[in-house]
Amino acid sequence: MQTFIYQGLKITDSNQSSTEDNLVVEAPLQININNDAYTVVMRTPDNDFELIRGLLYAEDIYKKSSALEFEIIKTTQNIPAIINVNISKENLGKGYLNKRTLLSVSSCGICGKQELKDLEISGKKLSNKNLLSANNIHKMFVKMSALQNTFKDTGGSHAAAIFDKKNNLLSIKEDIGRHNAVDKIVGDLLINNNLKAANYLLVSGRVSYEIVSKAFIAKIPVIIAVSACSSLAVDFAKEFGICLIGFTRENKMTVYANPSYIQNNETYV
Repeated sequence: MQTFIYQGLKITDSNQSSTEDNLVVEAPLQININNDAYTVVMRTPDNDFELIRGLLYAEDIYKKSSALEFEIIKTTQNIPAIINVNISKENLGKGYLNKRTLLSVSSCGICGKQELKDLEISGKKLSNKNLLSANNIHKMFVKMSALQNTFKDTGGSHAAAIFDKKNNLLSIKEDIGRHNAVDKIVGDLLINNNLKAANYLLVSGRVSYEIVSKAFIAKIPVIIAVSACSSLAVDFAKEFGICLIGFTRENKMTVYANPSYIQNNETYV
């Protein structure tokens, strides 16, 4: 359930009329680990297990390949409100110690972080031996756009999609939150044991620090966005070895980090 119908008053020039619009659902989800509350995220219901799996991976709480068992503890209006996941203590990562004590809103992927040092991420710099064709970027966005059903109904959701080196679509998810959509597709590939095939991350909105950090942790070397990139996103992308591309529309794009990943002397049509 990703949309609700709401009534409203539409005003055009001097004309007024009643209307019914599909709006993207935003609802809280409490995530419990071993029956203890860990965090509350605001998200668009659907693919909740993938969302949790991707979030635990990005937060360095559970990096094992073994499947997790999820249990819906409480529902509200047929929407999961509390979901518990059991993880043995020996399998809990260091990220569990940085327990999120604040509400994580749908537009903020780092809400709940307690100290600046909690934003630090370490690891080997990524590399990409597969040169990216500018023409294929447009083709991948066309594929993603065709499957953004919630956005078509509401105009209010974000999408994220992952493609492999041959530009095959591996996963696409939608959510009211940009980073939630990314967590969902990463979680989807983790559940299906296919994350190693990920090569391109496409997002329908802007890119900030948290999107770049999630791509780095998932070892995805290329991020392509429809909209702008923040200064911190560019700085981290350069540091992480990620090719970061923004303002990708029709025959335009801006490469902010690691342009060597792009094929030279190519006409973008």
